[in-house]
Amino acid sequence: MAIDITARSLGDTQQADMASTQAVQPAEILERPEKSMPVSRLLRRSLRWTRRNFSSRAKLLSGGEVLILSTPKSGRTWIRTFLCAYLCKRHGLDFTLQPGRYDHPGFPRVIFSHDRFEHRTKGNRWDRLRGKYLVPRRELRKATIILLVRDPRDCFVSLYLQMTRRDPRAAAAVKQKSVSELLRDKRFGIRAVVRAMNDWLDEFAGRKDFTIIRYEAVRAAPAEHFRELLALIGETTLDMSIFQEAVEFSRFDNMQKLEAAGVFDSKILHPGDIRDPESFKVRRGKVGGYREYLSVRDQKYAADALTELDCRFGYSS
Repeated sequence: MAIDITARSLGDTQQADMASTQAVQPAEILERPEKSMPVSRLLRRSLRWTRRNFSSRAKLLSGGEVLILSTPKSGRTWIRTFLCAYLCKRHGLDFTLQPGRYDHPGFPRVIFSHDRFEHRTKGNRWDRLRGKYLVPRRELRKATIILLVRDPRDCFVSLYLQMTRRDPRAAAAVKQKSVSELLRDKRFGIRAVVRAMNDWLDEFAGRKDFTIIRYEAVRAAPAEHFRELLALIGETTLDMSIFQEAVEFSRFDNMQKLEAAGVFDSKILHPGDIRDPESFKVRRGKVGGYREYLSVRDQKYAADALTELDCRFGYSS
């Protein structure tokens, strides 16, 4: 199958070669990797206990048939644009990046969340105490879970540019930090990305309805992987003319033009400064682009951080 890892292969697949866009097939599984990180019983208990949401925002994170979780800058907006383009056209509805507004028969409810990453980085202590940004545990039990992942080094660089060039809500102290300083930041740095990815894998790896999608593989073969993504949300019989139209609509260059023109109905796709390409939500999406922003010393620090990432994700330093 085209999407990289399914629940059947998570427990014992060998480290994937990210230069390849082929999926890891169950038949290829030989043994559990030596460097995978089993979570302790105490930590599992802790993950369950902390996944509670007592805020009014819990309603927005509830009722999903499919949950797509990711750290920021993992390609979520791109995936979201494709899904919304296909589903809205398929059901004869106006395009929107906020599909939750439709209560339409057969229209799958897909919820996107940064979940644990936002829980640790966004809001104040009261927000974290209430679990404001966490998907409630009862909702996880009812939904198919998709984890969208990207090389943490590319994630971090894109997050740095968003926080310093685009996000008006970012703290002034954060905006003033250099890329080198923020890379090492306990809250927003690369190790925070690694920690969130590891925690999600520890929490969901044993589930049969859990799938990981790698951003790099989707970039290499979008049509192939988008078909598999639609199958995961229940769209098994495709209208190929609408499918192709949605693939074209969600191309990066087209999304950049639409973002610059301000045609989207959401703050999700609006540039921070129309004159600054680095302030756009849709920048380049380049695989390995972190090398253009991190010094040799910073790249070594990032590579060291990557050794802490569970090798079942398939990223190596």
